Amino acid sequence: MNNGTTPTGGNAGANAASRKRGARKTRVGVVVSDKMQKTVVVAVDRRVPHPVYGKMVTRTTRLKAHDEENSAKQGDTVRIMETRPLSKDKRWRVVEIVERAR
Repeated sequence: MNNGTTPTGGNAGANAASRKRGARKTRVGVVVSDKMQKTVVVAVDRRVPHPVYGKMVTRTTRLKAHDEENSAKQGDTVRIMETRPLSKDKRWRVVEIVERAR
């Protein structure tokens, strides 16, 4: 019976690799710089409680993401996905542009 576990199972290798790798992280953030070629800097905000006082504070992380078509511009809201290291600092890629800047 061919249930995808045999070598002749078509995409069995790709499916097994994606299951082993697990789900990749995705984040939504705002493009703060598009001055590089094929790279954008995305600011991702997260709200965490203050360690002593408990008040919610905003923490911003700036991530470099690969943008193959140079389509994301400053102010755009984008969805980025984790990927293999593409350069010294670049570990994310732009999946889609959620909202264009006005």
